[in-house]
Amino acid sequence: MKQELAGKNVQKPLQGWPAIEDLYVFISVARHDGFGRAAVELGQSPSYISKRIAILEKQLDTRLFFRTNRVMRLTPEGEKALEGAQQVLQEMDAFLSNFRQWRGELTGDMTVGCSMGFGQDYLSDAISAFISQHPSLNIKLILSDREIDLMQSGTDVDIQVGDDLNHAYIARKLAANRRILCASPDYLSQSAPLNSLDDLIHHSCLIINEKHSTFGNWPLTDGEQKILCRLNSHYSSNSGKVILNWALKSHGIALRSAWDVEPYLARGELVHVLPQWYQEANIWAVYTQRTSESPRIKVFIDFLVQYFAEKSLSREWQA
Repeated sequence: MKQELAGKNVQKPLQGWPAIEDLYVFISVARHDGFGRAAVELGQSPSYISKRIAILEKQLDTRLFFRTNRVMRLTPEGEKALEGAQQVLQEMDAFLSNFRQWRGELTGDMTVGCSMGFGQDYLSDAISAFISQHPSLNIKLILSDREIDLMQSGTDVDIQVGDDLNHAYIARKLAANRRILCASPDYLSQSAPLNSLDDLIHHSCLIINEKHSTFGNWPLTDGEQKILCRLNSHYSSNSGKVILNWALKSHGIALRSAWDVEPYLARGELVHVLPQWYQEANIWAVYTQRTSESPRIKVFIDFLVQYFAEKSLSREWQA
């Protein structure tokens, strides 16, 4: 029997099963193109990360990365191994989540992204309520007004305000919302009449410049027409809170989300102007096909839909 095998090309067996921990390390290194940032993400030292990759390469009997002093990139074998590692972890995650869900328990890690304004004012409280129901989950909330790549950043679900969505992802509507035009009573009393969109050119418009929004233009609709308004503005910021503060200080007209300005409208500190014109800016949960199969993501999104409905964020704004 040994003589028969000796004459054939027999594949060398793997040296044991790769550890799940090493697959996590491998995916993190591949995502960050190096040991340093992977070490920060995983809370380990670069030497530990290097050691785990060396062990994984030995077990797989292949080289996973091309390494130079400045560049670290996957080999063709590494690309294939990355696909397999992601699939293994996805299936392991689904197995554990389904089992724990059967026991009435949600555990594991979940990374949630959101913009600064909505994240601080609304989503943080929603997640606090969710944590109270599922205390065994490890939740990381990342707030940023920059556009993120869900796969590259490792974000499981991104909560977005606005209907300009990346169609490469899956999106579920959490609540209805509009961006509306508003200004302070003092500003309006001291400025030119404002009866139509054409009048905006004679006003100071406060521009927010964030993500991939077109600077100096407001796309608006009345439900039938869609108009791209060119604006006259000397004041802009990448912070919605700054724009809102300038509007309250009578520096111009702002286009802000209804959820953001509703308290000021109710107190008379701001006035809703040209109310027939608005911009659709619904609240969405955006995620990938991979995370869509995670039970905890589904439970989390279902929770947010119910939470925002109870908080009246899901009501339709009427002109």
